[in-house]
Amino acid sequence: MLQSLSLARIDLRGDALPEGAALRDLLPRADFDVASALEKVRPICEAVHHRGDAALIDYAEKFDGVRLDQVRVPAAALARALEELDPAVRAAMEESIRRARLVHREQRRTPHTTQVVSGGTVTEKWVPVERVGLYAPGGRSVYPSSVIMNVVPAQEAGVGSVALASPAQAEFGGLPHPTILAACALLGVDEVYAAGGATAVAMFAYGTESCAPANMVTGPGNIWVAAAKRYFTGKIGIDAEAGPTEIAVLADETADPAHIASDLISQAEHDPLAAAVLVTDSVGLADAVEKELQPQIAATKHIEDRIRPALAGRQSAIVLVDGIDEGLRVVNAYGAEHLEIQTVDAAAVAERVVNAGAIFVGPWAPVSLGDYCAGSNHVLPTGGCACHSSGLSVQSFLRGIHIVDYTQDALAEVAHHVVTLAEAEDLPAHGAAVKARFGWKVPENK
Repeated sequence: MLQSLSLARIDLRGDALPEGAALRDLLPRADFDVASALEKVRPICEAVHHRGDAALIDYAEKFDGVRLDQVRVPAAALARALEELDPAVRAAMEESIRRARLVHREQRRTPHTTQVVSGGTVTEKWVPVERVGLYAPGGRSVYPSSVIMNVVPAQEAGVGSVALASPAQAEFGGLPHPTILAACALLGVDEVYAAGGATAVAMFAYGTESCAPANMVTGPGNIWVAAAKRYFTGKIGIDAEAGPTEIAVLADETADPAHIASDLISQAEHDPLAAAVLVTDSVGLADAVEKELQPQIAATKHIEDRIRPALAGRQSAIVLVDGIDEGLRVVNAYGAEHLEIQTVDAAAVAERVVNAGAIFVGPWAPVSLGDYCAGSNHVLPTGGCACHSSGLSVQSFLRGIHIVDYTQDALAEVAHHVVTLAEAEDLPAHGAAVKARFGWKVPENK
């Protein structure tokens, strides 16, 4: 018989809630020590730097249990994977792609010119990153949805060169999972590599005989991927150091406990470090959700290796609060990757959320919808980073460049301010660069 499971409870009722970091410290979080992992990935990254494809092949044998003949996936393998894809899975992928394109196409940026003064303009133009390396995990599960969520915004941004890496699978002769390959084929990505974890990030950062270096690497992954991204920060652009997935649900007594239990379990099945947090002002709802967990867990899979340790871990809990106002303070302090609002007037409550990767409003917008077919992106900030970072979007792959265009008269009008500020900062050559244009005499302010 399945052992019963109870979520930890954190009771924040009665007393005034603390502010800022003091409140965050009361909330559950997984241990995710990227700094420790950094030292372990350093020699792996440098081996790829110095030995290229040979290092990638050796590490695939060590970590994935398969000896590769080559790192790049042949075009024939991509075509075959698409041809053999289950028609129902293909139809679902195509709809996911269609909806993602609708949303991400609207995120495109257009140049904008501001007339600062007569004869003086600043134009901001948007230029896509030239080449990106995208990562699709392949450990406990296969994630063709992550292929879609990475590729679509890069393509809609106009990135000229898109490559993707996913771990080699011994079961499939050293190729990434065929569903990953089929997703790439559907999206028109023909540059795919059998490389996983830190080795994939290093391959894109340094380049190898098979793979040209990229300007940016995006995509979710385990702690080794996060550590490698940190290692290369400054050399390449990254989206985020993604940690374990997390869901928070803000709910009142009107919420359906069966819905909430199923949504908590849906994220717990990702990883034993996945976080599932319910914030509520209703003890009755909390009790009902716990009661619902038992039969729903018993009816699913991945119980002992993922779901049970995730729900029983320090990162998961029921947080009791005095009311929805207090609940909002808690979820804004927590900054969840995925936040569901299941309350009276959920849309109005959602408007008051300022820290979340994505917000799911009401009973008919579960996180699972966002994972696959809402049109939104599921590559989102974790570990509280939603307080300063955004999910993956077209904007992630664009660079804003200012174009400054001033006439002689427009510069003359402001020259004295430039010189004054340069002298205030003890940078006289800055001012001299303006004076030189006017015979070393600052024009009088008109």
